[in-house]
Amino acid sequence: MRKHAALLFTPLALSAGLITTAPAHAADTPVVTTIPVGSLPSGVATDPATHRVYVTNIGPSTVSVINSRKRQVAATVPVDLSPIGVAVNPATHTAYVANVGDSTVSVIDGRTDTVTASIPVPQSPTQVDVNRVTNTVYVTTLHSKVAVIDGRTNAVTAIVDVGLTLRGVAVEEQTNTVYVVDSDLGLVHEIDGRTNQVIGGIDVGQQPIAVALNPRTHTLYVTNNSDGTVSVIDTRTKHESTFTTGFAPLYVAVNPRTNTAYVTVYGDDNVRIVDGRTNTVTGTIPVGHGPTGVATDPRTGTVYVANSEDGTVSVIRDRRSRDS
Repeated sequence: MRKHAALLFTPLALSAGLITTAPAHAADTPVVTTIPVGSLPSGVATDPATHRVYVTNIGPSTVSVINSRKRQVAATVPVDLSPIGVAVNPATHTAYVANVGDSTVSVIDGRTDTVTASIPVPQSPTQVDVNRVTNTVYVTTLHSKVAVIDGRTNAVTAIVDVGLTLRGVAVEEQTNTVYVVDSDLGLVHEIDGRTNQVIGGIDVGQQPIAVALNPRTHTLYVTNNSDGTVSVIDTRTKHESTFTTGFAPLYVAVNPRTNTAYVTVYGDDNVRIVDGRTNTVTGTIPVGHGPTGVATDPRTGTVYVANSEDGTVSVIRDRRSRDS
């Protein structure tokens, strides 16, 4: 299991002389609680309507389902080998889990907390995202393929060959465009969701890992692990700029309501708070050891961070969102 952990989220260049920033002030947004989950937690996704948070645990090959109201694990769902990425379709209350060890996607019914399907996909799937409008699931793999799954039938309807080592994926539903991170090429590939054709590419930094979209501002955030930066891309103009996080940024999530991004930094066990208006780091939140996946619940302003070395999830509140 440690092999997968090292491959998929251990920082790539902690001692490579990365650019560092002046220390950001400690945020007044506190860690409210810490929830034990399984070993080597990695991906996190939320379903605000059902008050569920899904956390993949690489070690035991399970998904911890957290009741966000009670802030405790409500169910532990066995899935296939070495689950990494997870995404939720909030329209159907279905979670999709990319299992790198078995090259499958597990489908979890959010109403019953049970696996309803295991879908074979190309080798080494890592991340997943959903277009809830079209009920289509996109799965990236470490071997240059994107699997396209029909959420109604759980059938793979297309395989898109693109790039080299694919990691993060984000869907812009308004334009039906899929953005896929290529770590080896330092690119974000653009795929037309209507035709499943590659329509472009945007240069980013070194060893990009993850991507998140703010649909209100049409902004992509891409973590560049090896150079300690985050790329900011306007999806309308394709303009790319960067800001520095220091150490090794890993995953990123966005709260569209507050126009705030959250970036996990594995090297110093913190989460950076990013103001989406200025794209500057405005604060730092200490969390557990080895923070990896991060997700937000925009309704409550709650942020969930998987701490891979602790087997926990940190729960953070953003007071600018309304209370739950």
